[in-house]
Amino acid sequence: MLLREDVVPPRWAAGTDSIANGGSDLILLICRLGLACLFYFSIQGKLADMEGFVASLASRGVPGGMAMGYLAVTVEIVGSLAIVFGLATRYAALLLILFVIVATAISHRYWDVPPEQVRSQTTNFYKNVSIIAGYLLLFLTGPGRFSLDHMFGRKT
Repeated sequence: MLLREDVVPPRWAAGTDSIANGGSDLILLICRLGLACLFYFSIQGKLADMEGFVASLASRGVPGGMAMGYLAVTVEIVGSLAIVFGLATRYAALLLILFVIVATAISHRYWDVPPEQVRSQTTNFYKNVSIIAGYLLLFLTGPGRFSLDHMFGRKT
C-alpha cells in the first residue's frame, strides 16, 4: 500500500503544493475578484435597459414587475461588492448561490426551449452550475487574509 509520502509528483508539478499553500490568500483574492466581476456586465446590461429586463422576466412567468428587476440588480450589486471586499463573505456567497440557482431556473431551462436554443442554453445552464461550485468553494474556504472579514477579526 502506498503512503502519501511515497507518492512523488512529476518534476513539472513539484512546486505546486508550496505555491498553493504559500499563495492561498492572494489566490483567494484573485478568485473573489473573478467571481464578482462576472456580475459587472450583467448589472450594466440590466441597468441600461431595466424595462427590457423586466419584460424578459415577465415573459418567463416571473411576477413582481419592476420591483423584482430592482431586487435582482440589488442582490447582484450588494453580493458582488461584499465578495470583492471580503465582507460577510460566506453570507454573500450563499446569497449569490441562491441568486444563480433562481436565475438559472428562470433563464436557462434547456429542456424547455426550441431545438435551435438547446445547445446554448445547456452551455449556460452548466456554466451556472460551475459558478455555483465556485461560490460553494468560497463559502467553505472563506475570503482569506486579504479581506475585510479578516481585518475585522471574523473567522476566515
